[in-house]
Amino acid sequence: MSDTTASPASPVRLTQLAHGGGCGCKIAPGVLEQILAKTAPALMPPQLLVGIETADDAAVWKLNDAQAIVATTDFFMPVVDDPYHFGQIAATNAISDIYAMGGTPLFALAIVGMPVNKLDTATIRRILEGGEAVCARARIPIAGGHTIDSLEPIYGLVAIGLVRPDQVKRNAGAKPGDKLILGKGLGVGIYSAAFKKDALHEHDYATMIASTTQLNTPGPALACLAGVHAMTDVTGFGLAGHLLEICRASQVAANLRFDALPLLPNVLDYARAGYVTGASTRNLQSYGAQLTLADRLGEAEKMLLADPQTSGGLLVSCAPEVATEVLATFLQQGFDHATVVGEIIDGLPRVVVG
Repeated sequence: MSDTTASPASPVRLTQLAHGGGCGCKIAPGVLEQILAKTAPALMPPQLLVGIETADDAAVWKLNDAQAIVATTDFFMPVVDDPYHFGQIAATNAISDIYAMGGTPLFALAIVGMPVNKLDTATIRRILEGGEAVCARARIPIAGGHTIDSLEPIYGLVAIGLVRPDQVKRNAGAKPGDKLILGKGLGVGIYSAAFKKDALHEHDYATMIASTTQLNTPGPALACLAGVHAMTDVTGFGLAGHLLEICRASQVAANLRFDALPLLPNVLDYARAGYVTGASTRNLQSYGAQLTLADRLGEAEKMLLADPQTSGGLLVSCAPEVATEVLATFLQQGFDHATVVGEIIDGLPRVVVG
């Protein structure tokens, strides 16, 4: 599924050069909302099928009745120390937004910011090789890019894809009665917090790399199913945050069954030991008022729901009659964690966790 072979040790721990890592670097959703509220209204030509109006995963521009361009960008600081793995994870995460819209990637441009006085050229080259390897698996070239000398290591991609206009899957369109299906296990942010404290077991590190470098390739096949009403990928705002985006965009509420959530091994044990990210707290400060947890769920469970997922799984809202086909699509492409985790209900946008 992914190349988890370790690179030669870097002279410097990459994670020590960055104040945050992976999708945990995202600006908190509440702060981002305040920033965007102050911006001028965007130009919305009719060809722009998807813009910033519902905080969707990528922009979509209609070329003709059969083709639309999907465009996105994503980059962040290191979530791991191995430079090859860092490149793999960042590239996988960036391409995911194309799949989340139902698109097929065409090519990518590299975004590279490196502290060249702290990292040797071999380490930087290894980061780029990790990204190139993922793009090769996605069958796309890296056709260019841009580099700067920065204070912290930054890597990511601009990803460009193609989709049929009538098959674009947005984070809007979920309907009461829909089943919610999640494609990957949760807990990457908690794993990364444990990793930074040298507390992540070796086998759990391997699990994290396998998850974060697994391309969300079911997206285009899911987009062909009429019963798939909404789709997004779970990244820096956590499962609860990205599900709330679906609820707001669709003007519905959602129920989650905590015991049904696919969890990475030992993740609650790490959370109960205090290995959580600052991003989880910022996420909860932003949207915690719209999140209701059953009394039996404690602080660790709450942090897991807000845990930033670097290169997380697809979250699908679909009609009950196609749920089996959605699950089969995931399983056929190697997503063994895919499962039904809840349902969409009538009500004001909020997430209820039982």
